[in-house]
Amino acid sequence: MHLAGDGRGRPLSIVLTAGQVHESTQLEPTLDAIRVPRPGRGRPRKRPDRLLADKGFSYPRCRRALRRRGIPHTIPERRDQQRQRRAKGRRGGRPPAFDRLAYRRRNAIERCINRLKQFRGLAMRYEKRAVNYRAMVVLAAIVIWLTA
Repeated sequence: MHLAGDGRGRPLSIVLTAGQVHESTQLEPTLDAIRVPRPGRGRPRKRPDRLLADKGFSYPRCRRALRRRGIPHTIPERRDQQRQRRAKGRRGGRPPAFDRLAYRRRNAIERCINRLKQFRGLAMRYEKRAVNYRAMVVLAAIVIWLTA
């Protein structure tokens, strides 16, 4: 389950994939699934103000996709990437910007996942078909939105 949430720990988009799919490959489909309706008329909002992600998204491919979409992001750099950059010396370029204070707010998505896992059917995955499991995730997300 790949999930995008807001700053208050509420899910905005949910993408289900097989268990062996890496989360960084699902960044763009997860962002595409975000649709926040505007009050009144107008297209729904699809671009977050800022993306806070863990080291699993610290790939040049992900950073390029976010830059192309104009989404500011805070993603820590992995140690192997730091070593490779330093080994290149001046040709390695400068490290990507990282804001520790902004990154602290990433716990909102972790809390969102924990709230989803409080539903026993989701935590134990009683539903074997992906369609049924996604329906249960959406129902749990609705409950979270109604109680938050």
